[in-house]
Amino acid sequence: MRLSEYVESDATGLASLVNAGKVTPLELTRLAREAHDEVNPHINAVIEFYEDAETVVAADGGPFHGVPFLRKDAGATEAGRLQESGSRLYEGYRAEADSYFFRRAREAGLRPVGRTTLTELGSSGMSESLLNGITGNPWDLARSAGGSSSGSAAAVAAGIAPIAHGGDGGGSIRIPASWCGLVGLNPSRGRISGGPTNQDASFGCSREFVLCRTVRDMAAALDAFSGSHPGDPFIIVQPSRPYVEELSQPIGTLRVGVARTKWGEVDLEPEVLQAVDRNASLLEEMGHVVIEVDPPYEPEQRARISLGGLSLISDSLGNDAQSMERTIDADSLEPINLKLYEYGRSSQAVPIGRHLENIRRFRLDVGTAIDGFDILLTPTMPIVAPPHGGIYSTNNPTLSAVEFMQANAALYQYLGVFNITGHPSVSLPLAQSASGLPIGLQIVGRFGDEATLVRISRDLEEACPWRHRRPAVQAG
Repeated sequence: MRLSEYVESDATGLASLVNAGKVTPLELTRLAREAHDEVNPHINAVIEFYEDAETVVAADGGPFHGVPFLRKDAGATEAGRLQESGSRLYEGYRAEADSYFFRRAREAGLRPVGRTTLTELGSSGMSESLLNGITGNPWDLARSAGGSSSGSAAAVAAGIAPIAHGGDGGGSIRIPASWCGLVGLNPSRGRISGGPTNQDASFGCSREFVLCRTVRDMAAALDAFSGSHPGDPFIIVQPSRPYVEELSQPIGTLRVGVARTKWGEVDLEPEVLQAVDRNASLLEEMGHVVIEVDPPYEPEQRARISLGGLSLISDSLGNDAQSMERTIDADSLEPINLKLYEYGRSSQAVPIGRHLENIRRFRLDVGTAIDGFDILLTPTMPIVAPPHGGIYSTNNPTLSAVEFMQANAALYQYLGVFNITGHPSVSLPLAQSASGLPIGLQIVGRFGDEATLVRISRDLEEACPWRHRRPAVQAG
């Protein structure tokens, strides 16, 4: 197999070639290394390509038989591997155990070959950190790849691997998917176990999944990673059939709510709104009932919940620092994260009881507002990928903790809301700007109904194919 063929294939396609005996898992690993060596010096997406990647024994078979897989350097863990969370505070830390997520990855035939960059502690949607530097967007290296799963998105877009691990606590899969032209699903709360150490993390706001290029890879990954484990707080409704079988099922007529207005302080760029309108019209042509939807929450509600979680984050950071015998200061945390830590430890912190009530009320209000729709169509981001730096960087010393959280709520206005409510939501690369930058649109489903998301995503991929688009920096 030539490198160009490897780069053009999705994970499902590569696995089928392995199963047919046309390529071996070892050859795929070597191609991933070749792609890494060619493009990573330009995009800085992979922190470490494992030196033993070619010798590690992976499970045979599975839907992803031998396909190279990259791990975001936070969240799901691999035993004995470095897990530094993009932060000097955790530099040199190694995980003690495999997460359930990576056990399932190996059972599905995925072969972990390296770890990728992220913003420090995953607290920003940009793509830069003091520990690992700037990750460039393969479509335009001067622009953000998005975050916090920045390296995973840039690596998949540039062809190092066809699929990579990500985590989403407020948009961290969907932001880079939107800006790098990928498929990025944030599953329903409870669909993917965070065990054995992070079940229902952040009161269910944070979930692990993948970034990939095709809807069929998304469906296969749902089959591979879904399921409960001991210690999970609840079991959500299970699918009636494998998600890959949903790819051949009819969709029926859906009631679609379309977001044409802003849900926060940042205005929609005209090209983003045009993309929403085009795809709303397309859904109408498919026979669905399309109705404009009002913002389902007040921005102040969202910012209040973000601030309320800081005391818990600060406690966790403090405990980790103590166990590692390290100090939290300007030498271990970036300026904004240090301010967030100090805010969480201050008397301004929201009591836990009030924080939980704010979350409960938010879920009720949003759930009631959107209950009449089978799916929502929204922008993923109100803007295309911005240049590196700016007010949203955790290296920006000018903002207070409150101002940074308010800025985040303003920019990621369509995303964090569904982390709180638990609804599944996927960003699809359905449009491009006049300058050629990807524009992602978000489809939100009912709680526990990833099956409908698979079917409607399939229809949109067929109507607006995106695999022919190529970033400026790509291997092969």
